[in-house]
Amino acid sequence: MKHIYRSTKQWMRKLLEWTNLGYRLSLWRDHRVITPRGLPQAPWANAVLNNHEEVRQAVEQVARLKLPPMRFPPKNWDSLAALDIILKNTTPDAHILDAGGEQYSVILPWLFLYGYEHLVCGNLVFDRPIKKGPIRYLYADITKTDFPDGAFDAITCLSVVEHGVELAAYFREMSRILKPGGLLITSTDYFETPIDTKGQVSLGCPIHIFTKGEILQLVQRAEQFGLRLVGPLDLACDEKVVWWDAYDLRYTFVIISMRKCADSLRSEI
Repeated sequence: MKHIYRSTKQWMRKLLEWTNLGYRLSLWRDHRVITPRGLPQAPWANAVLNNHEEVRQAVEQVARLKLPPMRFPPKNWDSLAALDIILKNTTPDAHILDAGGEQYSVILPWLFLYGYEHLVCGNLVFDRPIKKGPIRYLYADITKTDFPDGAFDAITCLSVVEHGVELAAYFREMSRILKPGGLLITSTDYFETPIDTKGQVSLGCPIHIFTKGEILQLVQRAEQFGLRLVGPLDLACDEKVVWWDAYDLRYTFVIISMRKCADSLRSEI
């Protein structure tokens, strides 16, 4: 009987979350949030997470805005930056993709709370479509999707590319499915100098923490596909803010925001 009760409860929850109103009520039940209070102030579109104070401020800002938080505190920092730049550069009728996101990722639920309705999350982990309010969770290889050319006004890819993503294929595909002038917001694990990962493996791929030189190469690779930084990128850092306890690794995050040039040509490099 308990198993039947749990199954019925789960089914009812999924049915409720299918509608926009039901999903909003679900967010209220789980996080006591229903409408954001104000706009984010997170102008670090191209930046390194430099210290624990920045994490604390990001967490406090999320709470002040009445948004559901990320469970891992440092991830509020790059999620806030992505929210800030999307809200400042698009309108609620924009089409947004969270490339490589998970159901626990917050950027699309946050955008829903700000009135956005064309929201898609694409990841290899989704073996069947899932719908929560206007958010669709779909199976997608972010280096080769089924989305049409110019499908999205903005794409986020937060803490994904370090997991064995082939960067040329990633930037080629993101450029293809972005509209001219569209935004690509990427965050990843980082430290200015090399970190010894001790040959450890996560999600079937060797753990990789990008260095300053590798990030500069990444930016150059993106430029080959018509993607340009929206502002200066300062890669200096001295504090390892993030601790991945499962592997006993300390590093930080970097966020890189780019815009697709209106006259960009796709490269086959």
